[in-house]
Amino acid sequence: MKFGFDIDDTLIDLRAHAFELYNKKLGQNVTQEVFKTLQRVEIHEPFGLTDAEGAAMWNRLLAEIYFTNCPAFEGALEVLHTLAQQGHDIYYITSRPKQYCEQTQAWMKAQGFPITAGHFFCGMQDTEKVAIIKELALDVYVDDKPAVLETLQDVNTKVILKNQSYNKHVELPRLTHWDDFVRLVNN
Repeated sequence: MKFGFDIDDTLIDLRAHAFELYNKKLGQNVTQEVFKTLQRVEIHEPFGLTDAEGAAMWNRLLAEIYFTNCPAFEGALEVLHTLAQQGHDIYYITSRPKQYCEQTQAWMKAQGFPITAGHFFCGMQDTEKVAIIKELALDVYVDDKPAVLETLQDVNTKVILKNQSYNKHVELPRLTHWDDFVRLVNN
């Protein structure tokens, strides 16, 4: 089978990692409980930042957010290794900016993600992600962004939504913990 995965907030807990970096950089102690209630992808509001200030901070810290010790979600690496050992094709499809593509791929390899040459796509807007997913004719695709998954309703790709506080309103098969992945694929 051909499996596709978004990276940020699907395989790795990027926003929670960035949230802790914001706490350190701003000298604050906003709790993870507050983080878990955010209804937007953006994380700046609990720190008292405007949208413009939040965007500027995110952009200023982007390399640090991407390439420090951001953890994989519990069970994600094990699932991907099992799929690879079973001979399945694994594709990574991320909207991370193109200038970070090689560094992202190297960082993911260093973290233990199984990566095959030619199976890593980077630097796309959501519509471009959808085009690649269709072109690859993926059997399963996992992402946290409803805008990407809802656009795939007319294709044969099984879509799975990685559970996040900002996508609770979406009615799609929902991956809350990576231990449930195989069950969701087989349903």
